[in-house]
Amino acid sequence: MTTNGPRPEVVRYTAFSDTPDGGNPAGVVLDATALDDSDMLAVAAELGYSESAFLTPPPEGLEGQEGRTYSVRYFSPKAEVPFCGHATVAAAVALAERIGPGKLVFSTRAGVVPVEVTQESGTIRVTLTSVEPHIEEIADADLTEALAALDWPAADLDPAFPPRIAFAGARHLVLAAATRARLADLAYDFARLEALMHRLDLTTVQLVWRETATVFHVRDPFPVGGVVEDPATGAAAAAFGAYVREFGLVPEDAVLTLHQGEDLGRPGRLTVTLRAGDPRVRVGGAGMRIR
Repeated sequence: MTTNGPRPEVVRYTAFSDTPDGGNPAGVVLDATALDDSDMLAVAAELGYSESAFLTPPPEGLEGQEGRTYSVRYFSPKAEVPFCGHATVAAAVALAERIGPGKLVFSTRAGVVPVEVTQESGTIRVTLTSVEPHIEEIADADLTEALAALDWPAADLDPAFPPRIAFAGARHLVLAAATRARLADLAYDFARLEALMHRLDLTTVQLVWRETATVFHVRDPFPVGGVVEDPATGAAAAAFGAYVREFGLVPEDAVLTLHQGEDLGRPGRLTVTLRAGDPRVRVGGAGMRIR
């Protein structure tokens, strides 16, 4: 830490679960005004979570209800990321416990993210609205390298889901497994996949398997963040929502359920909502304090 003042208060929350042993844990610093970049990275590294959120006052000119608009930055143990869904949920739950449910506005490096917090029967739920997404093709050589790093034969992919890079605040390579067994068997070359992801500016690889028309199981290798696997990934869920809409794999109006973390023993549930005529994707889930 380079600051000479007291250590920042860090609170810990899990996102996309209503139990403390599920979902994806994140650290939240509700007042990071005294921290510089190296401080925030040091806090994130000490916590060891896939990401942590750092809040400061909003930039000048950003509209929003006073006291409910913030600048937010996200750090993994190894680097800053432009946007993180689960740390957004964690930060919103932390704020709701202090200032009450309602609407929030987060100014992130990816853009402005509206957030809505509700509470029912003691459970706090958060829904974020992504920045405008887009989909990119991936070069054949890069796809071949990704599959080699994962040790996934191309024949194990679901042909209904073409490999693509999807963005809704951060970039994710979407690969669909043909079977649940393929998704469950994840033992990849960490350094090799990390190198490819750095070259393609990817945050995670979004591995998916379709159980029903609207229910998916997902996993997210995250070597660029210094983490083997992310337990619940809101940014990737938003990107995936944009992806399935792009290819007409779900109706224009759809509510999808993504199950993530089961293979890690930290089950989480993410809700992805698509609305006809609105390019932005909504991702929601429960959250709670874990310490």
